[in-house]
Amino acid sequence: MTIPELSFHHCGVSVPDLEQAIAWYKRVLGFQLERRFYINEAKAEVAMIRRGPLRFEIFEVHGAHLLPEGRRHPLHDIRTHGNKHIAFEVHAVDELLSCLRQQNADIAKVVNEPFGKSCFVRDCAGNLIEFVERTLSKK
Repeated sequence: MTIPELSFHHCGVSVPDLEQAIAWYKRVLGFQLERRFYINEAKAEVAMIRRGPLRFEIFEVHGAHLLPEGRRHPLHDIRTHGNKHIAFEVHAVDELLSCLRQQNADIAKVVNEPFGKSCFVRDCAGNLIEFVERTLSKK
């Protein structure tokens, strides 16, 4: 049996304020609102935002718990089981960092290691997003 081809569709994040999150993802990362809907069973207001082929599904669930402090820090978060973050590839991390700083983004960590360069940013709810510098393959 062969597993059918897979392609990325979206990731989901939960936030305390949907309007604030939609505005943050638009202002800081250039995402646009694709659609909104309500999930009755979860008591959740939901927005699907999109930038090209990339999508985020953002949930505001009534009565949800805030993100624990340890989940807001990359090196602490990996010590808890579960999903950790979404990562995007960028041409140059330093160029992106300049743009993020202009937007007053909450930069959690900059990584500059022999294995690669990246940075982590917290969205308006503390969810971690990583940006990984594209590396050229050696010939």
